[in-house]
Amino acid sequence: MKLPNGYGSVTKLSGNRRKPYLARVTLGWITDEQTGKCVQNRVPIGTFKTKKEALQALAEYGANPYDLQNSNLTLAELYQKWSEAYFPTLESESSSRTIASAWRYCHTIYGMRVKDLRPRHIKSVMENGYIISSRGKNSDQKVLASPTIKARIKSVFNLMLDYALEYELVNKNYARTFGLSNDIIQKKEEVTKSHINFDDSEMRILWENLEKVRFVDWILIQCYMGWRPQELAILEISDVDLENWCITGGMKTGSGKHRIVPIHSRIRSLVQKNYNQAINLGSNRLFNDPDVSKGRMTLTYDKYAGRFFKVMSTLNLREDHRPHDPRTTFITMAKKSNVDEYVIKRLVGHKISDITEAVYTKRDIEWLRSELEKMP
Repeated sequence: MKLPNGYGSVTKLSGNRRKPYLARVTLGWITDEQTGKCVQNRVPIGTFKTKKEALQALAEYGANPYDLQNSNLTLAELYQKWSEAYFPTLESESSSRTIASAWRYCHTIYGMRVKDLRPRHIKSVMENGYIISSRGKNSDQKVLASPTIKARIKSVFNLMLDYALEYELVNKNYARTFGLSNDIIQKKEEVTKSHINFDDSEMRILWENLEKVRFVDWILIQCYMGWRPQELAILEISDVDLENWCITGGMKTGSGKHRIVPIHSRIRSLVQKNYNQAINLGSNRLFNDPDVSKGRMTLTYDKYAGRFFKVMSTLNLREDHRPHDPRTTFITMAKKSNVDEYVIKRLVGHKISDITEAVYTKRDIEWLRSELEKMP
């Protein structure tokens, strides 16, 4: 049976092939450089086991044409295209590292064609995706995705396939056809809520080992200023005002960005020490590790986390402490010391819902400092 003009064609290839039927469509005309004649630009859809399968492929293409030039685009190639466009829009390197970290768990489907991706594939890497740990007690072992990582994987596919949809690389974002399971949401919330404050005895241990164990000062500074771990990691010496004893920094939200935090009198010497060291090292970052190569001595979230856990292990503090715990410790100490509620929110970058306080009330640095100094 002759196919309609412009529909495409099915040809049986010579030889003994597993998929001998070639389906092709015509995408306009091109000029043959040798003869100067115009010829059809015949682009293959694929090869198939039977003529029926090849005709079905032609019918599907006719009903829903797609960009054949990108028909074999893999997920790894899509991630590369998307991340190159998306990462520059992010405000911090830690955000792009978070995405890249989640993407590592998806390696089993890197080579899959984008057009073949379905919800079951995304769910599979969320449940069964793994990395091979390179450090700690799990070194060289498979590590499955945590509830938080599973949620990030879902988010990565949401955004990446939004990009693919915009550029007509796919005709549907299958990542958005399902939500996170209640089990993942519940476990993620449990992990999020599991921050553990440093109690009085642990704070005492930190102070007693300030000059004995490296990086204890970083943890104490975080306990008295309330920075998020990634905020602490990217502070620059230009953010530090030693004349007025305050630091301007922050990220993540509108309330959290560019906030001024006074330096509590008990940690001024610790901040000064790190400031002087940064100047001597020629670094623009406030926190540095001079014992590593110059290109790696500036702090990142991952580097801070590694040193944080090393301090916990060295001082035999609770194994389940996490780098965010000094921030919650700061909030708890401030509340126990009756620091004004709005001061706490301003210092840690939480949104203030009271319009009068948030918009119309102007608070100066000395008021923030006087409240902060209530902390022991």
